[in-house]
Amino acid sequence: MKTNNKNRTLLIIATLFLILVQISTASAEKTITIMTHDSFNVSKEVIARFEAENQVKISFLKSGDAGAALIQAILSKDNPMADLFYGVDNTFLSRAIKGDIFEPYQAPALAAIPEQFKLDKQNRLLPVSFGDVCLNIDKKWFAQKGIQPPASLEDLVKPEYRGLLVVENPATSSPGLAFLLATIGHFGEDKYISFWKDLRSNEVLVSNGWEDAYYGHFTAASKGSRPIVVSYASSPAATVHFAKEPMTESPTAAVLGSGSAFRQIEFVGILKGTKKQAMARKLVDFLLSRPFQEDIPLQMFVFPVNPAAALPPVFSKHAQIAQAPAMVPPAAIEKNREQWIEAWTEAVVR
Repeated sequence: MKTNNKNRTLLIIATLFLILVQISTASAEKTITIMTHDSFNVSKEVIARFEAENQVKISFLKSGDAGAALIQAILSKDNPMADLFYGVDNTFLSRAIKGDIFEPYQAPALAAIPEQFKLDKQNRLLPVSFGDVCLNIDKKWFAQKGIQPPASLEDLVKPEYRGLLVVENPATSSPGLAFLLATIGHFGEDKYISFWKDLRSNEVLVSNGWEDAYYGHFTAASKGSRPIVVSYASSPAATVHFAKEPMTESPTAAVLGSGSAFRQIEFVGILKGTKKQAMARKLVDFLLSRPFQEDIPLQMFVFPVNPAAALPPVFSKHAQIAQAPAMVPPAAIEKNREQWIEAWTEAVVR
């Protein structure tokens, strides 16, 4: 009798175990994972819409900054950690392509996206958003001092701007690297170091990251003493959007003279080895569709690549797009990134 009870108990335990395994497997099959950088953000309502329409759960695997996340994705390509990767930008595009971790997908929405954003002709990486890294100035500070704000990179080395600029270190900061690339694209590889040496002589301040530069030294956002900072062309819109008191005009402005900004483009790609290719394609389609594209500006303060996406009023009024950003090919960035940063470090901070 005891033996029968024991067998019955074991049978019940085994049955429960099988049920749990089936539930776990079913749950995994109904989840799709997208690996991304820590700055990624999206409205819960937008994600809920996709999940409801497709009976799936989206899991976000945030993995550090874009460069660190990409390295993890490349190192784990034989056993991928996710189904998609979002956040490769044009400063890491060539490294991502060489890593051979993405499979091509000719998304229907690509037909409407401007060619300038399609940097991978095989569509392994599809553009989702873009933004311009550039100088921002404190309009009130310059008005009070009676000094004309800089209109170009060349202006920064003039005596009237001595000690007024704070930049981010390109070795530790994404906007810092983008601004370094702007100077390389604008002045050329043979002259950009000379420009930076002149900036050093003009008492440029180097900060490790954007937050410290903007909220620690920029006069429009802190008690600092620097009325010129490297930030984004959308930063004036963010200033208005997050202001404690309503504003009709931003206290800051972007400097977008020819060649003075660098355009960052962010991409999404389907990781090789995913067992959920069909759902991954649906998610890419969703990232390029109007609901997600129209959510981008006030979540990540960059622009959508889909021209059909409507911009929120604060973006339309206060955010800008550079008409002639500095250009540096992704392959050149990948080949020379480290030596450009080393040369900058030698000239500016050592």
